[in-house]
Amino acid sequence: MALKQTTSLCPTCGAILAADVIEEDGKIYITRECPEHGVSKDLYWSDAEMYKKFDIFEGIGPGIDNPQKKEVNGCPLDCGLCTNHKSGTLLANIDLTNRCNLACDFCFANAHACGYIYEPSFDEVIGMMQLLRDQKPVPAPAVQFSGGEPTMRDDLFAIVKKAKQMGFSQVQIATNGIRIAQDAQYAKGLMEAGVCTLYLHFDGVTTKTNPLIKISKKAIDNCRKAKLGVVLVPTIINGRNDHEVGDIIRFAADNVDVVRGVNYQPVAFTGAASPDNVSKERVTIPDLAERIEEQTGGIIKKDYFYPVPCVLPFSDLIETYTGEPQVRFTTHQHCGAATYGFVTEDGIVPINDMIDVDEFFMAVKQMGEKLNHGDGSLNKYKTLVEGINDMRVSLKNNKVSSNTVFWKIIAQTLVKHDFEALRKFHWNAIFIGTMHFMDSFNYDTDRVQRCCIHYATPDGTLIPFCTYNSGPVYREAIWQKYAKPIVTKDEIVDPDTIT
Repeated sequence: MALKQTTSLCPTCGAILAADVIEEDGKIYITRECPEHGVSKDLYWSDAEMYKKFDIFEGIGPGIDNPQKKEVNGCPLDCGLCTNHKSGTLLANIDLTNRCNLACDFCFANAHACGYIYEPSFDEVIGMMQLLRDQKPVPAPAVQFSGGEPTMRDDLFAIVKKAKQMGFSQVQIATNGIRIAQDAQYAKGLMEAGVCTLYLHFDGVTTKTNPLIKISKKAIDNCRKAKLGVVLVPTIINGRNDHEVGDIIRFAADNVDVVRGVNYQPVAFTGAASPDNVSKERVTIPDLAERIEEQTGGIIKKDYFYPVPCVLPFSDLIETYTGEPQVRFTTHQHCGAATYGFVTEDGIVPINDMIDVDEFFMAVKQMGEKLNHGDGSLNKYKTLVEGINDMRVSLKNNKVSSNTVFWKIIAQTLVKHDFEALRKFHWNAIFIGTMHFMDSFNYDTDRVQRCCIHYATPDGTLIPFCTYNSGPVYREAIWQKYAKPIVTKDEIVDPDTIT
């Protein structure tokens, strides 16, 4: 019996097919049948119990007020955001270029491999950002500039400054770190232009798993000097670097003054992968959580991870209190998971050891419901203060002395709207999260319709992340539509030359 019915892709030809998500031997699989290539059954989640636990946090959004298209052909053929899409943009990606200063043999998304340049003009980038800021009822709050390698653009600082002027509260750069490692002033320039966070490709702590480890460390040091926060972004592949997920967390903790977190990305097979490759190298979210628990000696437990929609009660609470529409984290519950750890003199202390997370979310939900039935601003304020006091039922009695500080942060943020305390919280905590992007082997249009991470394109569309990279060839089509000939070859950097 199917747990749910959806649509998926044939891994061979990409045809859109009816699909069932099923449970078998304690795991979750997605099955479909192609008229030409027969039945495919692929691993969806490796732990059925965790899959069902995450289902409790499902939160389906209302979509946006100004969708770009009407649903005509069905998901995912109508992307950009159509009338059937259920989530607004939490984070927008904009590919600034397909040029790169590395020549990785496994990369297909660069000018050398493509045979052409994709690089939207400054005005085209501004147009994409305006599209995001025009989204209703809530403008997209965050933008990440990616590529290729975005630091290859000479006008990157100007683009970042414009993004801040347009109202993006979070401006991020996804980078291999070479330019930042080469020039400490470049990191300072990014920070002064308005970059909030550097998303640094970081696949491990040894040269075997991360040939760029020397560059990564140098880039982190330069970001430290510039007071520019870093998030480590490892692509996790079974049998290649999954044995270092715990060491990556320890590395982050050792550099907590500049590293804000780790955002693991289990490998998505967007290239010409064979079923054998997928079987050997696939890592699911439960697999990753298990390895983290094992490799941290049980400190960061598998059960400590929660899905993205778990924070929806906060959006409801703030929206009720302020009367203004808020960003809603209605990502599909099986797209990602996260937790927090505090770095103390005694090591990493998970937030789950400080509070009962389930009780905490329940207290926030109940506070929002009370506010919704309140009357008048004074009563709302009183209800909010009482609710924060009620939250203390979730506080755990343990050795962590920072729990009082934690509650002060919650009170300042919710009651006084003082987000400076929340920013300081991030300086003492490490975010540990994962997003498992889809490929044609585990593609689920139910997840596509709930996607909150969207690519903006020069033709004025917003395309869900997994459709853009793994669906009906959107990235390739967009890049080719705006392709320019390669006039001169970019200089490729030898990582060993960076000191």
